[in-house]
Amino acid sequence: MRRSRAARIGILTAAVLLVAGLVGLVGFARTWVADTQLPSLTPATSAEVLDADGRLLRAFTVEDGRWRLSADPERVDPHLIEMLIAYEDKRFYSHHGVDPLAMLRAIAQAVRHGEIISGGSTLTMQVARLLEDSGTGSWRGKLRQIRVALALEAQLSKADILSLYLTLAPYGGNIEGVRAAARIWFDKEPDRLTPAQAALLVVLPQSPESRRPDRHPEAAKAARAAALTRFVRAGIITKDDADAALHEPLPRNRHAFPALAPHLTARLHHESPDTPVLRTTINAPLQAALEPLAQQALAGRDPQSSVAIIVADHQTGAVLATVGSGGWDRPGGFVDMTRALRSPGSTLKPLIYALAFDDGLAHPETLIDDRPTAFGSYAPQNFDGMYRGELRVSEALQLSLNIPAVALTEALGPARLIAALRQSGAQTALPNSDAPGLAVALGGLGMTLEGLTQVYMTLARGGTPIPLHYLAEDTPREGREVVRAASAWQVGHILAGLMPPAGQPLGKIAYKTGTSYGHRDTWALGFDGRYTVGVWLGRPDGTPIPGAFGADVAAPLLFDVFQRIAPQSTPLSPPPSDVLLVENAALPAPLKRFRPRGATFAPHADAPKLTFPPDGATLLLDSAPLTLRLRDGAPPFTVLLDGRPVIIGARRREVTLPPLATGFATISVVDSTGRSDRVRIGVTPTP
Repeated sequence: MRRSRAARIGILTAAVLLVAGLVGLVGFARTWVADTQLPSLTPATSAEVLDADGRLLRAFTVEDGRWRLSADPERVDPHLIEMLIAYEDKRFYSHHGVDPLAMLRAIAQAVRHGEIISGGSTLTMQVARLLEDSGTGSWRGKLRQIRVALALEAQLSKADILSLYLTLAPYGGNIEGVRAAARIWFDKEPDRLTPAQAALLVVLPQSPESRRPDRHPEAAKAARAAALTRFVRAGIITKDDADAALHEPLPRNRHAFPALAPHLTARLHHESPDTPVLRTTINAPLQAALEPLAQQALAGRDPQSSVAIIVADHQTGAVLATVGSGGWDRPGGFVDMTRALRSPGSTLKPLIYALAFDDGLAHPETLIDDRPTAFGSYAPQNFDGMYRGELRVSEALQLSLNIPAVALTEALGPARLIAALRQSGAQTALPNSDAPGLAVALGGLGMTLEGLTQVYMTLARGGTPIPLHYLAEDTPREGREVVRAASAWQVGHILAGLMPPAGQPLGKIAYKTGTSYGHRDTWALGFDGRYTVGVWLGRPDGTPIPGAFGADVAAPLLFDVFQRIAPQSTPLSPPPSDVLLVENAALPAPLKRFRPRGATFAPHADAPKLTFPPDGATLLLDSAPLTLRLRDGAPPFTVLLDGRPVIIGARRREVTLPPLATGFATISVVDSTGRSDRVRIGVTPTP
């Protein structure tokens, strides 16, 4: 039956109105979605400090104390992604934020049961909820999630949405995101997971507290088992894999996040708090080996003591490991002792000798005096109180004698030493603003372990410095030559001849130890053909540790560090072509024997010396005899009092004079060769 014209017009009109309504509804929906005020799509994530190969050294929680690591789906086990899609949102890649079929199923279940059984949420809707931290129980909240999900799909790729979910999903306690969860529950990154591990990480976000494996293992085990059954039905894993996964133990305890190189990572994060990822030059396995080694070095020692270690590749300046203390739980353990100013003791002597070689003042075979010497008002002594007389410069360095080092520094000028230290890249702090004195040769200034390591790197590199650096992105440049390669090699060759600690091979490591005044600091620094290592032990508060010597304490630790770097050390470099390798007899005349400044007019080093009483002293004798003490010279001795001989032919080096009259007296001593010394003293009776 044919419809009337009016009916056809009515149907056409209704169709037009329906289309117009649908168009309007679509337009409204698009406007509704486009006008959505989205939350931040870059949630705060834990700052990460990585080693040179991208391994995690340390992460820092976000402001509310949560562990939340940024997750990239490309770096997550593909099986976990496949399981997640099958478990949470199997049409994830085909819908536009809302899955109508899942929504209809959820509505039907709610009508049938009188309560919400399943929410029908897609992964995108869950991301919307996580971004806004909104609830899941109200229809108003669900409508908001739908709107945000549609807006997210309009602006982001599926990979971006998946990344947000993998970053924000809750895993119990203060754990958010799949990377933090894998770290804490399995102590690993989520790039390679067992089926059991992946299944647990899929089911945890649905009930993160009630399925926590450390608190509710039975609930976690049941949820994992149910998920594995679904994955078998979906063809994601085989039944054999599922059966094996069912028997895999659940994690019962949380693993701690890595906290390697705590002083360095804290400093770098403090300096760049807004940088999400910092890649360093540190080698994580080496760092992990040295931190317990440092603690072992303190075992049985003063409980107030600490330790610091630096390992650097002196070819590039990259720091491979740094230990700032013996542990946060020790007194002062929070202080990074690699950067603390301390007295370097004898550790500057190698640079002094290198400068002396460079200036033509000495050669390793040059003879030099080690005798009690006063440099103006400064009268240093050797550490052991003994003197060796005349010996080779190389022996003086190996024995770490003070008098030769100060004599060379006087000839160089202390300012030259300070300039060379700073040119090497070392920070120096002089005790006052005056010009440096000769005491700097024996540690009379402040330096850091970092700075000393740079000095030894300079020697290891043939005299050309390069800055230490900690960030992989840094590309430091070589500095200006401090000493010639020949001079640097000569010092390294001498230091490699030092007797190593017991059980260590000779000649593999060029090293030097040092102990500061009062046993406050013990040092050992050394290098092979590629690596430079610095070690410090002492108290962070600077108080003495009686009996602590660099050779006994720091040197064994130095060699243990080299063993951790590589069982076989890198050979030291061969001598440069311009190195003068001859015995003393073949040296040019000026290099055969070192003569300090003013030596032409100075008394001979072997001349007799009155060591007591000192020149200018005032003595309370009260008619008592006076005992003189003599050193050097050739007996027999003649002693004169105010120019008159009072003792003749004395052969002992302690001579007793009769009581002296009150007033001033000049005492002279003359040896058998005519060399002499004299002092003028005051004599006063006891009050």
